[in-house]
Amino acid sequence: MSVTPGEECGLCVSTTASAFRVSAFRIGWYGGAQARLVWTSERIPGRVQSEPRLLSGTRTVRADWRRTLTFTTAGWPEGAYLLRLEADNGHQRYIPLIVRSTQGTGRTVLMHAPATWQAYNRWGGYSLYEGASGAYATRSLAVSFDRPYDAEGAEKFLVYERAAVVLAERLGIPLAYTTGTDVHRDPEVLRGATAVISLGHDEYWTPEQRRHVTEARDAGANIAFLGANTCFRRVRLEQGETLPDRTVVCYKSSVRSDPCYTSRPALATTDFRQAPAADPESSLTGVLYEGYPTDAPYVVHAADHWLYEGTGVRSGDGFDHLVGVEYDRVTPGAPVPEPLEITAHSPLVCGGRRSHSDSAYYTVPSGAGVFATGTMRWVEALMAGTTDGGRDHGMDPRTRDFVTRTTENLLRAFAEGPAARHRPAPRPNTGDVYKGAT
Repeated sequence: MSVTPGEECGLCVSTTASAFRVSAFRIGWYGGAQARLVWTSERIPGRVQSEPRLLSGTRTVRADWRRTLTFTTAGWPEGAYLLRLEADNGHQRYIPLIVRSTQGTGRTVLMHAPATWQAYNRWGGYSLYEGASGAYATRSLAVSFDRPYDAEGAEKFLVYERAAVVLAERLGIPLAYTTGTDVHRDPEVLRGATAVISLGHDEYWTPEQRRHVTEARDAGANIAFLGANTCFRRVRLEQGETLPDRTVVCYKSSVRSDPCYTSRPALATTDFRQAPAADPESSLTGVLYEGYPTDAPYVVHAADHWLYEGTGVRSGDGFDHLVGVEYDRVTPGAPVPEPLEITAHSPLVCGGRRSHSDSAYYTVPSGAGVFATGTMRWVEALMAGTTDGGRDHGMDPRTRDFVTRTTENLLRAFAEGPAARHRPAPRPNTGDVYKGAT
């Protein structure tokens, strides 16, 4: 999922084509080009590798393929990359790769979400959501990084992460790059960071990753959650065929069958808010995941909040389709840090039930500020109305302009250090907004 600059990287490739090439593109601003070619391989002979294995106990698909090529990343700057495989027969596939930072002091850390990419990956017929028949009951209980990604190979990265990387690079703020699985292993990149940015779809976290991000917040690092449904599933990383942390385990509603359920309950894999070891995500994010699917306008509540400076919005202004397809809200009774301010309060209907999506901002004693958008479409909206916005859900250029300026305000402020020291404090308003509702 990631390498450090200069580290070797290996690819295991299966193809019916006689040969293929690999090109590596670093994602960034680059004067609007949004990517730069940094390396191209020689022509590599193709071969068809063995059929994948299905590990019956957890219905895990694993492709135990031989390594096809090895290359060095010497001279590659830290960042988010797409590897493009181009076969002689015209087929293409992408592989996302993070060239990760080892130090984040004084920088904004972009934290990519490969555990979530893998959870939804149906290559070989199985994901954490469904089995070969399409049924939830036959889903995998653990999924492996020892297999390709499905479809074009980088759907979650392209939809929920790339546009945020491009924007952050355009701003010129000091950046560091990592993944949630790397933060799980080693929190060093978070030490001294000015901010940690969770991108657009970051659902699957280990308890260790959550603890390390919380400790960074409590040491003064600002945190932004640009999606919804973040830190919702508690997972465990286990050994693959040859390397550690190559398997994402999440039993979900079958948690009683998890071997850790009684022996190590804090590592049992289900929703963070569920037993055993219940710990709702709102104690970190400030918001609680509530539902799917929905499609609703994003409605500004506190137009004078510093996040919205320069957007020209007034309280009550709406942006069609910006709330969806999953959403979070500030839920009365759920544990949240204080002081917390709801900045957007968006009426919606989900499954026939009326509710709201909320954007929320809070601070902690270290001075760190934490912002959650409350909608999964935030990063997608950065591409709304453009040729890249093929999944923009009807969002228009006005929405793109609003989300872009708000995100710029957020990233620039968070790059300055603990937000409570240089931006207005949150104005607690949950009671007024919800007026005793549950």
